[in-house]
Amino acid sequence: MKALQYLNKYFSKYKYRLLIGIAITVLSKILSLRIPRIIGDSFNIVDEYRNGFITNTDDVKQQLLINIILIIGVTLIAGFFTFLMRQTIIVTSRLIEFDLKNEIYQQYQRLSINFYKKNRTGDLMNRISEDVSKVRMYFGPAIMYSMNMIVLFVVGFYQMYTIDAKLTMYTLIPFPVLSISIFILSKVINEKSTIVQQYLSKLTTFNQEFFSGINVVKSYGIEKSIIKNFDQLADDSKEKNIDLYKVQAIFFPLMVLLIGISNLLVIYIGGKQYIAGEIPIGVIAEFILYVNILTWPVAIVGWVTSMIQQAEASQQRINEFLEQVPEIKNTTENHTQIIGSVEFKNVNLVYDDTNITALKNINFKIKKGETVAVLGSTGSGKTSIINLISRLYDASQGTVLIDNKPIKELNLIDLRNQIGFVPQDPFLFSDTIENNIKFGKEDATKDEIILAAKNAVIHENIIDFKDAYRTILGERGVTLSGGQKQRLSIARAVIKNPKILIFDDCLSAVDTETEEQILSNLDKVSKEKTTFIISHRVSSAKNADKIIVLDNAEIIQQGTHNQLITEDGYYKELYQQQLLEKEN
Repeated sequence: MKALQYLNKYFSKYKYRLLIGIAITVLSKILSLRIPRIIGDSFNIVDEYRNGFITNTDDVKQQLLINIILIIGVTLIAGFFTFLMRQTIIVTSRLIEFDLKNEIYQQYQRLSINFYKKNRTGDLMNRISEDVSKVRMYFGPAIMYSMNMIVLFVVGFYQMYTIDAKLTMYTLIPFPVLSISIFILSKVINEKSTIVQQYLSKLTTFNQEFFSGINVVKSYGIEKSIIKNFDQLADDSKEKNIDLYKVQAIFFPLMVLLIGISNLLVIYIGGKQYIAGEIPIGVIAEFILYVNILTWPVAIVGWVTSMIQQAEASQQRINEFLEQVPEIKNTTENHTQIIGSVEFKNVNLVYDDTNITALKNINFKIKKGETVAVLGSTGSGKTSIINLISRLYDASQGTVLIDNKPIKELNLIDLRNQIGFVPQDPFLFSDTIENNIKFGKEDATKDEIILAAKNAVIHENIIDFKDAYRTILGERGVTLSGGQKQRLSIARAVIKNPKILIFDDCLSAVDTETEEQILSNLDKVSKEKTTFIISHRVSSAKNADKIIVLDNAEIIQQGTHNQLITEDGYYKELYQQQLLEKEN
């Protein structure tokens, strides 16, 4: 249970709730264990009346009636305490589940981009849902039933021992066999539970990728192939589950067998003692009731053990992520004011997951309020520059400075709050258009939303929709065209009114006329803002204060549009090529 030791802090946090729950459990079980004694007394009274030790029938009836009332009363009170026990312990397990999910989710937010490159979405979802549910069972039912078992065993066997030690010892004979069986089976269950959870993650990942890529699947007509792969994975998962439940299935029959042996021993040994006059008949009745009351906790040992082993396997998987140290850390809690100047000094970047050198010896300086365009062929390092400005990655060598301070010394939250970022592949949420724009500014007014949409040249498209700004978008914005998604993403960045604006090739899906409109509007919006425009088009870059041209991770040209079109090189060739295409 090494992995589950991580959860000890939650035991400490909710200790009073758990202690109250345990106290209620003890009371309920002590009360329920009074019933066999009352029934045993009833048997003894009847036996004494039959043997002539009691002659008054009314006394027997009165005592039996009292015992019946006691049994009903004790049962009702014990039942009420059992209700309180479930309300206390099970509710506490739900609170811990809530806390653990939040802790995992916060860790997911802290982890760097590299982490998400190496792990699949389906697996991340499975660990925060299915694995946490398994762990909750450890805090709730496992604790509750374990306490039931311990109290019933301790109190039950103590009462049995005080009544007749010899008969109690015979009753205990099957339990060493039970303990050894549980130890062996628990190890097997833990191993198989881990495999089952891994296969569940694979299934979740497979389905998540299938649903996300449904357009590609249908376009290529590969549904049969996908179904075949899913069937294979589902069959493998089914076999692993069957292997697990085969082992778990041994528990209950084994418990019933051992309890049956205990009952036989009670009847046989107790019967001999009664015939010999060593014990009254009520003792046999008591012992049979005690043994059968203990049947459930004994049978539940297997289930509880299985729950704990599954929780151990799940927590081990959760710990793998919780123990991950974020590569990008916020180094200061002090607030940082962002003005907007950006400087790269001898910056190199190597992606450790692919070992690709994305940037080599990059040097440039951008003043506050300037607009810089970054051009270059695919894979030249354009996006890597803005990844460093947003501090999604840290430079392998060299220094990135914001407002003349090393970026690592700035408050990470303040930095990102002052960056409006439009990614190359815009992500939209399954929500209204209005809320997607408000993602950039949560308290934005209706007028601000409309103004942002107009600046992004998307307002006219939005009001043409049936529900206008209240239109619900499909997952990832599938109900919009590529150009509409890009423009909506621009509106989201603009409404934020940040100090630094970054547009990562976000006009590739719009026509030239719309591009010019957007760029004209952005020129007004970006006044006093440091703006980075990543593009393949000269038309997007020509009005920038500075143009940086990248090739093979290095800066090969730097200057204004008028300067670069007079120099032989990549920019001039690109300009002439695109000018020719426009004329044609």
